[in-house]
Amino acid sequence: MEYVTAIVGRPNVGKSTLFNRLVGGQTAIVHPTSGVTRDRNYGEVEWSGKKFFLIDTGGFVPDSDERFEKAIRQQVQLAIEEANIILFVVDGKTGIHPSDSVIAEMLRKSASGKKIILIANKIDTVDKEPALLEFYSLGLGDPFALSAINGYNSGDLLDEITKDIPHDDSEKQDHIIKFAIIGKPNAGKSSIANALLNEERNIVTEIPGTTRDTIDSTLKYHGTDIILIDTAGLRKKAKVREAIEFYSTIRTYKAIERCNVAILVIDALELLEQAESSSDLKSAVFKFDKQDTKIIEEVMRLRKGLLIVINKWDLVEKDSNTAALIEKKLNDHLKSYPFLSYIFISALTKQRIHKVIEAAKQIYDERNRKIKTSELNEKMQVDIKSIPPPSFHGREVKINYITQLKSAPPIFAFFTNFPEGIPDNYKRFLEKKIRDNFGFIGVPIELVFKKKN
Repeated sequence: MEYVTAIVGRPNVGKSTLFNRLVGGQTAIVHPTSGVTRDRNYGEVEWSGKKFFLIDTGGFVPDSDERFEKAIRQQVQLAIEEANIILFVVDGKTGIHPSDSVIAEMLRKSASGKKIILIANKIDTVDKEPALLEFYSLGLGDPFALSAINGYNSGDLLDEITKDIPHDDSEKQDHIIKFAIIGKPNAGKSSIANALLNEERNIVTEIPGTTRDTIDSTLKYHGTDIILIDTAGLRKKAKVREAIEFYSTIRTYKAIERCNVAILVIDALELLEQAESSSDLKSAVFKFDKQDTKIIEEVMRLRKGLLIVINKWDLVEKDSNTAALIEKKLNDHLKSYPFLSYIFISALTKQRIHKVIEAAKQIYDERNRKIKTSELNEKMQVDIKSIPPPSFHGREVKINYITQLKSAPPIFAFFTNFPEGIPDNYKRFLEKKIRDNFGFIGVPIELVFKKKN
């Protein structure tokens, strides 16, 4: 997703309410106390077949020395730099605040050439729109009347935001393989990208990526062009921890959107810190932290392939069973995704580095597989007859026919007399049997249930 929209403004003007209105859910914290939005909120918005990425920033307080408000000012600046469109929210009820004028001046200087939409929030009827007149003095064009809380004019706002965004065509395939190297700062993403490019002697070219400060490097793998989307290189731009996390999150979401397979890099030392309190590895608890778990969930939501790379493996005290044990414990932690693929490497020593592209390419191929309908039914019907679905309202549930609707991502349709009668646990059983019979390692698949004609 190449289109980013950022919401900015002083505290308590309704930015988080607007964010929730546009993304269609209660994602941001909304509270009448100023400064509640401490973490940046990110969301995907789809409107009339067009998509964009929305950032909700904290309240901008000019000239404050308070540490938190200084951090927010920096993150607002980063949001402005990263976004294509700026939604500058002011309070239409109370009128212009001195902070609004400061923000307007900042936008004129730092958002030159970008689309800025001045939104007068808390105006919920036509008869209140004369209050817009004073906001012309901010010098940012026509103010846009809106009520984030009840949705007044929100459709018109979305029309304006998406006016120059092309329609999303998820079905369109450009047939260029794209792998995104993602993960938290310091996990070794840049080292892995460099090692991979140095390993491969047939580098075609290096071209500027569509996301700022990201380089898409093209390499050849057995005669096939593969684009590496590297989301590293953030520290040069932003040395403050909050800023690094901000950039990292934006880069990660955009890279996942663009790629076919995400390569999630995990720091092995950070992972093994969890085992320090245990007497041995067998009794230790290994799990992904919250940030990495969110990345995995986003990759799954977008139905991309996923390869998990445990880096810095050369620094770990281990035996021949350590990798298998950790992999099992991580799978136990992520019970919803038992099909994930792991590889243990060292970018520094280049231990198994050549396996990264090989494993990612296998996942790419799995994601693009199309199973013949005859083969699908032949194998799956054996499992269904062995363990049939439970009855529904006293009626027998029959699955008559199975076919794969599409690949990349794989979607399978089950035709049955009672689509609504298939319980979740039986759906999980069917997914497991598809994987047992056909693989799809590292690839999320989707099952749909349709009424038999």
